[in-house]
Amino acid sequence: MAESPRTPGNAPTPPGSPLNATAPSPAPALLRGSLLFLAFLAVQLVLFGSLLSFPSSRFLPAPGDINTTWANGVSDAGACKAGLIYVYDLPSEFNHDLVDDCESLWPWYSFCQYLAHGGFGQRAATVPVFFNLTPNVSLPSWYVTDQFQLEVIIHRRLLSHRCRTTDPALATAYYVPFYAGLDVGSHLWGDNATVADRDRAGIRLLRWLRNQTSFRRSGGWDHFLTLGRITWDFRRYGDDGWGTNFVFMPGMENLTRLSIEADPTDPMEVGVPYPTGFHPHVAADVRAWQRHVLSRKRSKLFGFAGAPRVGFRDDFRDVLLEECEDAGRERCRSVDCRGSQCTGNGAAVLELFLDSKFCLQPRGDSFTRRSLFDCMVAGAVPVLFWRRTAYDQYRWYLPARSRAEEREWSVFIDPRVLRVGNVSVQEVLEGFSEKRVRRMRKRVVEMIPRIVYASASDGLGDGMEDALDVALAGVMKRFSQRRRSMTHVERPPGPVVPQRVDNKSTMTTPSDAKNGTAAAISQHDSAEKSSANSSSYIKTVVSEASASLIKSLHMS
Repeated sequence: MAESPRTPGNAPTPPGSPLNATAPSPAPALLRGSLLFLAFLAVQLVLFGSLLSFPSSRFLPAPGDINTTWANGVSDAGACKAGLIYVYDLPSEFNHDLVDDCESLWPWYSFCQYLAHGGFGQRAATVPVFFNLTPNVSLPSWYVTDQFQLEVIIHRRLLSHRCRTTDPALATAYYVPFYAGLDVGSHLWGDNATVADRDRAGIRLLRWLRNQTSFRRSGGWDHFLTLGRITWDFRRYGDDGWGTNFVFMPGMENLTRLSIEADPTDPMEVGVPYPTGFHPHVAADVRAWQRHVLSRKRSKLFGFAGAPRVGFRDDFRDVLLEECEDAGRERCRSVDCRGSQCTGNGAAVLELFLDSKFCLQPRGDSFTRRSLFDCMVAGAVPVLFWRRTAYDQYRWYLPARSRAEEREWSVFIDPRVLRVGNVSVQEVLEGFSEKRVRRMRKRVVEMIPRIVYASASDGLGDGMEDALDVALAGVMKRFSQRRRSMTHVERPPGPVVPQRVDNKSTMTTPSDAKNGTAAAISQHDSAEKSSANSSSYIKTVVSEASASLIKSLHMS
């Protein structure tokens, strides 16, 4: 007869148990079960926390989810008089998948830590050395930010921007959130990376974009994107050159490109600040930091962060290191950037610039360096040696309409004069009175809000513009000028075809070229060209109908 479930029979004695052993008390078993359950919960909490910290889930919506904070794309019509912005919901391969693959984006170490917090990176509050460099009130505004995260930072901000719309028919501007810098960066140093690897994502992106109604209607004139690496990484010359040829691909000729280093001869590119580690949440955070850097006592006349580059003949950084050594430790200090001292958490560079009245800013591997903005955020006056490092590069951000305006916040020394020994850095800087230095530093500190990227989705508030606000205002102004200019153009831009000018391959429109500047672009290490020369060159390859449009872009 089968036993009833309500009256179970005696359980068999476990092997090896005493036959007459007393039955175990249920209390220890209950305790063990409770402990196991608590351990299970702890493991689940750890896994859940790890899931939350995974980069892609922290700052991007799920692919296909284009809901906006503002149901109608705008919270205050008065705040968006220039127009609304539509953010394309691209296939995940162009942004989400790159973030998900953060472990393999860089051949030397994981990139995931730098993609946390919407591209800002790890909070500086978790790095003990920052406690000695920043006041407690400013510490939450500091992060360990990688210099190549512009694409991620801008995308995240625009997804919840007050002027974003989810209806493309209502938009004045269209943002293309392609992480071109992350993509090409993952193929620049790979052992088996090919030209096809570097170009593949760009080709696929533009193929997808050309099928979009908004893009077809305007030819891309009202579209913009960001480039998180310097422009030369996207301007490959020849099949065996460096980087990708994304900028020269058909479909790119009309897009405005916001780049951490632009080509000043290309009117379609605009230089925007490198991301620094300072990401204030509100205007009060900026003012607190401004008071801190202005009141800080500085023991050094000037400082320099850098390292001599092996294999570069007559490297100018060697000259500056000698200048610092000749000035002595009382007047100058340098940080040797060999290794990870400057590329790690950035604390060593911040400490150097906070202790210096002036900071030396030579060109880097290209004409610009993130160090320029690190210097200014720390309240030090930049000493420049090439105009393309700042004056000709960041026109929307750094006052450079006249030599007098440039001298308000910077010092310029001709590198040729310094190299031959006719003058020294120490002599030039000691020639400024304390009152003049104080005035220059105050001017630099006033500029801090415009060169940093706020952490709040709506910016700093209280009438204070950050770097993104400045960029969007400039983009909207450009597009407004283009619409007025396009009324004089009888037909839309034609297809882009390769041409040869001065024995160099370029992309230009046959009879109505809007971006014929590629022919004027030299190799990465070429001599500097003035904007005036660029404009005169453009007129030789651009039709008369478009010449006025190109001119308006240079002026914007």
